[in-house]
Amino acid sequence: MRDLLYKMFPDSWVPYILHTRPRAWFIVSAHMSVGFILANGFSFSENQLHKWLLAILAWGILGNGGTLAINSAFDKDEGDIGYLEDPPPVPKYLWLFAIVLLILGIPIAVYLGRRFLIAYIICFAMSLIYSVPPFRFKSRAGLDVLINATGFGSLTIYAGWAAAGQPLEAPIINVLFAFFFFFIGFYPLTQIYQIEEDAARGDYTLARALTKKYALQVAIAAVGVGFIFLFTEISQRYLMVRSIGLVLALICWILLLFPWYAKHNQVDTNYEQRGFYKALYAWAVTDIAVAVAMIPQFL
Repeated sequence: MRDLLYKMFPDSWVPYILHTRPRAWFIVSAHMSVGFILANGFSFSENQLHKWLLAILAWGILGNGGTLAINSAFDKDEGDIGYLEDPPPVPKYLWLFAIVLLILGIPIAVYLGRRFLIAYIICFAMSLIYSVPPFRFKSRAGLDVLINATGFGSLTIYAGWAAAGQPLEAPIINVLFAFFFFFIGFYPLTQIYQIEEDAARGDYTLARALTKKYALQVAIAAVGVGFIFLFTEISQRYLMVRSIGLVLALICWILLLFPWYAKHNQVDTNYEQRGFYKALYAWAVTDIAVAVAMIPQFL
């Protein structure tokens, strides 16, 4: 993708775009789309398709891209970061570029309705207090994971639901709680391979506070709680063959987390970074399983 961007844009623009981490646009948009599909099924009218595409633009690209760019602007990482290997030097006005992206999402959020707008404004505020001094919650163990579990875990999938115009009702409530806990489990995996760089910068992340062993224990426990919420929803309303995918999702998480925990003292940074990217696949399988199990009309 980097080579393609250099062909499409002036060289001075590319670092700005790369620090929005385009790989994450697709991942976050897909997660948000699960909420939209749970609310809407596959019955996409022209109006609903229009809303879905606008939600992707506002949440997956402008909001998410701005959030990650402002994080890069204040982190100034030199090593690999989530969704971006070998990041380019942070350009001078990256923080301003990030704020502009976040602001551009607001008019679209207004158009998509009050529920979507509230979720967007909450995440806008959290993106600032997460990365920007003097708040910088990402450097405070516990607050870092809380921000991410709320924003990327729960509110992202809720944004898709809200864009479809649905009130807060089943099945989305249990789904939101489930993904809140999934991201309590997922987020330390993004920190483990960056512990040394975070320590050099003075960021006291959850993984650094807990150490790798206990961060992985938290990940295992939190993912387990997430599946309790999903299986509770399934048992109440969706107990049918198409729900079997959730068992596959659970197996994916088990195959990732338990071997990693068993040899956490023996593995290197490359293994830990690969573990983070494998967790993205487990997350994707979970998203698909939830959509298939709970979609209003399954074709």
